[in-house]
Amino acid sequence: MDVADFRMRIIGVQSLYGGSSPQMTDGQRQMLIVIGGLPATGKTAIARELARQIGAVHLRIDSMEQAIRASGAASQGLNDAGYLVAYAVAEDNLRVGRTVIADSVNPLQLTRDAWVKVAERAQVNAVEIEVKCSDVSEHRRRVETRTTDIPGLRLPTWEEVISREYHPWDREHLVIETAGQTVEQAVKMLREVLLGR
Repeated sequence: MDVADFRMRIIGVQSLYGGSSPQMTDGQRQMLIVIGGLPATGKTAIARELARQIGAVHLRIDSMEQAIRASGAASQGLNDAGYLVAYAVAEDNLRVGRTVIADSVNPLQLTRDAWVKVAERAQVNAVEIEVKCSDVSEHRRRVETRTTDIPGLRLPTWEEVISREYHPWDREHLVIETAGQTVEQAVKMLREVLLGR
């Protein structure tokens, strides 16, 4: 997929929410960038590098959920606690002018709609991005060989990844294919689309 195709898709996303073009330059306008996809597709690596390059706030649901578990506050299970915390922190940061990158599996229409509502309340554009690894062997290799940088976090098995509830997207969004593409290539393309550079 080339940059022109990405730009065409992002314009479609913006038209859904009544936002203006997401083109921005340093200091002009913040946005909510929502990155979702199955575990081990490359979401966090892309989100972290993009956040570093553009000075955005990186909100990682895995970190939030593990902190809640470690606190002992989730004795009954997490349910949507990590997402609810992330929605609130994202909105607070958007309201003070920061670009926020939300990094989560984002598996359901319900969670996707909730992110869009965060952007609407903060009166900023939302850009939805799905990260995929369509090479099944490569995806499985990533799942089975990766390690975590979050103390105490148990990573899912391949069977858990492929059997997890994950609904197809029902609206325009950007899709990043990570099979055969480096993190640097994906981030470069995203920067060209989101920031025009």
